[in-house]
Formats: sequence, C-alpha cells, structure tokens
Amino acid sequence: MGWSVGAGLEGKGVIVTGAAGGIGRAVTEAFATTGARVMAVDVDQARVDEMVAGLEGSGHVGVAADLRDIGSHAALVARAREELGNLYVLANLAAVLRRRGSLDEVTEEDWDFQHDVNLKAAFFLARTAGDAMIEQGQGGRIILFSSQGWWTGGFGGSVAYAATKGGVTSMCRGLARTFGAHQITVNCVSPGQVNTPMLLTGLSPEVYEGMKKQTPLGYVAEPAEMAGPVVFLASDHAKYITGSTINASGGFLMY
Repeated sequence: MGWSVGAGLEGKGVIVTGAAGGIGRAVTEAFATTGARVMAVDVDQARVDEMVAGLEGSGHVGVAADLRDIGSHAALVARAREELGNLYVLANLAAVLRRRGSLDEVTEEDWDFQHDVNLKAAFFLARTAGDAMIEQGQGGRIILFSSQGWWTGGFGGSVAYAATKGGVTSMCRGLARTFGAHQITVNCVSPGQVNTPMLLTGLSPEVYEGMKKQTPLGYVAEPAEMAGPVVFLASDHAKYITGSTINASGGFLMY
C-alpha cells in the first residue's frame, strides 16, 4: 500500500455527483490527482464540460443529469462502467437547500424537492451503484454527504434540509450492513460550515458570524478541506471503515 491519501485509486472509475458545486468540484479535482478516472455529474452540461477539461490526468467525462429521474440511474452507472472501464467509487454530493425564514413558510414543494434530490435520489443511486459493484466482484466505495444539520436539526429555516441529511446518515448505516459482505464500504462525510453558495443563500451576515464564533477552529472551511476525507474514505487506507459518519465541522459539533 502506497502512503498517498489516494492509495489504490489509480485506474479506478469514480462517479462524483454535484460535481460542479463548491465541494463537488474540489472532490472531483482531488480524485483526478490520484490517477482515477472520473465521471463528473451535475445538471449543467456546460459547467461539467468546462471542469472536466481542466482536470489532471485523462479518461474523465462530464455528464448532465437530473438525479430525481430515478429511471435514469441504471443508464448512468452503465455508462460509467463502460467509459471509465469500471466503477469503484460513488461519491454522491448532489444536494439542494431551500432556506425559509420560518416553519410556516416551508411549502410541500420545498419539502418534496429537497427530499427527492437529497435523500430519495441518494438511495436509489447508491443501490444501483452498489449492485454494479457486486456484479463486478471487486468491492467498492460509496460515500454519501450528510451535514451538521443531521445532528443539530438545522439553522436559518433549513429544518426540511436537515431532515434529509438525518435520513442520509441513517441510510448510510443500513447500506453499509447490506453491502459489507461484498467488500463495499459505505460512509458519510458530515461538513460543518463550508464557504459555498449553498451555505450563503438566504443566510444573514449575523448568523454567518455566529457560526464562526461557535466553531472552535474559528473559521468557515473552504471546499477543498472536504476533499481529503472523501478521497481517504475511497482509498485503501479506509478499507476497514464502513457505516461511519466523518465529522468535518471544525469542532462545531463534537461526537
């Protein structure tokens, strides 16, 4: 085993969803440095094409997809296996947040949109990817994204969003038990405050400053600081870690 953070990933096929977002882009770029071949998935083809063109290495591909279309997942995974040569990692970062000022402002459509993207699509895509990894017979890695909101319940009118992330955290454990016999690990990364458009949307400056003060490290993370835990979980170094939720919150939460 080489002592690089991405040990074992050279030549492996990786799907990253939400790849054009703040954290997703950083994760995609990090995987590319390991020698993996990456399928970058997001809703905007132009954005993923631009990003893929600048990635280190070769064999990468950009795909536009709305993951709410559950019926499209099988074709997406099949394409990854064909174009990347195999599928070893699914890093599912695709998520949406609709922050409202009060509970009374949350609509049914708000609830459904966030749950459809953040939880429902995550389950069905992870299941499809896991089944493909079983068929390949070489193990694999599924990495989901939670949030500090799974523990705190959310801030700034993000209760519905936090509910989806609580679901993801619980689902991670169930998937880990299901796929473990096939040497497929399933883990979550749970960020605290990260400097992305998602965090800042509808967030008052006062709340933002309060978050910094409540974080022992004293600052809001940059997206690249979330990429290391993801690549580590995908690597050979983490082969005996499954069903875990990695707390990457700068001490905002401690568990």
